[in-house]
Amino acid sequence: LTSGHVFPSPAPELPILERKNWLIYLLYVRRDYEECKAVIKEQLQESDGLCEYAVYVQALLFRLEGKIQESLELFQTCSILNPRSADNLKQVARSLFLLGKHKAAIEVYNEAAKLDEKDWEISHNLGVCYMYLKHFNKAQDQLNNALELNRHDLTYMMLGKIHLLEGDMDKAIEVYKKAVEFSPENTELLTTLGLLYLQLEEYQKAFEHLGNALTYDPGNYKATLAAGSMMQTHGDFDVALSKYRVVASSAPESPPLWNNIGMCFFGKKKYVAVSSC
Repeated sequence: LTSGHVFPSPAPELPILERKNWLIYLLYVRRDYEECKAVIKEQLQESDGLCEYAVYVQALLFRLEGKIQESLELFQTCSILNPRSADNLKQVARSLFLLGKHKAAIEVYNEAAKLDEKDWEISHNLGVCYMYLKHFNKAQDQLNNALELNRHDLTYMMLGKIHLLEGDMDKAIEVYKKAVEFSPENTELLTTLGLLYLQLEEYQKAFEHLGNALTYDPGNYKATLAAGSMMQTHGDFDVALSKYRVVASSAPESPPLWNNIGMCFFGKKKYVAVSSC
């Protein structure tokens, strides 16, 4: 689920209601959260709680602290202060999503969509909500709509995930192929596509995509583990073990890693080493 933060540009000679918005913004982006809270408190006292921007940023701070219910209530206040703001409704919906209230989140996202029909993020987030409710057809419709509005890696990932949940690996691969064409340096997309080809035993394609992932991110332990697994499958145990040594430094507690290392030693007939894995 995505969530964009919209910060209005402070204007000169602001009315008292918005006089400190620029300072609130500055402190927030600098992550000086305690000072930011203090300024918000002053601003809300001066404005009798009617400064939308101060309430909005306070809601963001509550969310950062994990106070999702309190954050929701403040975003709802923002929507009352400014009912024509699609962003306020999006933040209400996101809070509902974080609370696991997916149906309620969908209702609010639909209200936000009426205010901004061209916002890809609304369609994307609707798709994610429908996915959690297992309404896969509706989820696909929303995610495809999001891609028509504006293509993003994350939307491709979610759409591919839905096809996998439905057991349709061919469609998932088609989605990830389009995603890699759009974003050829995204190592998560490359690794996922490589792993899918590995499951289908299409080793050449798997190796190509996993190799590309490792070119862009040599420390990618998922791609390294998968590449090692391919070497192991083809009986090249020493090369596989060299790959696993790299993984062990970044993911030493990975059960699949030690299982594979054990099977490599088994293949090399080093049974004492196998028992220690």
